[in-house]
Amino acid sequence: MSSLFACEQPATWRKVYDKYWDVVEAKTKGKKPGKLLTLDKWYQDKLPSLISSRPDKHVTLSELVKLMEWKLTRGKFRPRLQQLVASNSEETVEKCSRKAFSLLPDVQAAIAELSSLKGVGPATASAVLAAGAPEQTAFMSDEAVESLPGLKPVQYTAKHYALYLAKMVERTEMLNRVDPQQDWTPHRLELCLWALTTATQQQLPLLKDLDVKGGSVMEKHPDPDSDPRPAKKLKAR
Repeated sequence: MSSLFACEQPATWRKVYDKYWDVVEAKTKGKKPGKLLTLDKWYQDKLPSLISSRPDKHVTLSELVKLMEWKLTRGKFRPRLQQLVASNSEETVEKCSRKAFSLLPDVQAAIAELSSLKGVGPATASAVLAAGAPEQTAFMSDEAVESLPGLKPVQYTAKHYALYLAKMVERTEMLNRVDPQQDWTPHRLELCLWALTTATQQQLPLLKDLDVKGGSVMEKHPDPDSDPRPAKKLKAR
């Protein structure tokens, strides 16, 4: 039995990833059904397209406010942050976010730049960057951070984010080395970790062919790659 983050089988990660939207939909069956699903589809699909379509990547004030609403709906609700973010000026948000994206691949510098905005800390800053640069960054969700060894409890600091992102990038590179599709990003790993943790907390039947206990996973059926029989010799390509 091992945590998903420690898992080196891309197939296992992909099974969890493929169930992401099922978990989001299941989580919305609460006090405000459908709200998270609507906000999450906007954050995962529409916002990245909007950011990428601009000659110089940036977010607008209304997008930052909506992003904060998504963040608070997906995780812990802190209404004061919503008010603080909304108090920023349109010009300041665009100028600051434009500079932050221009600072990449120096993620820490970009995080620091965005954190100068009112109501924006490393976690919210990481959400902005993950929407525009998913191949370099990952959202600092509680669920993902606490899934990584040595990072619990979550500390909302630039230093803690740096430790988290370094581990996420390392795992991403490992998965891409062994997965022919090579489509893993730190952002996609965060989706998987969030989905598994949320499914575990809410006792959702995430996957029938995986045992999910306390945020850990174990294949019920042996992976073909782990077959003890001698493997056939493959021709080099």
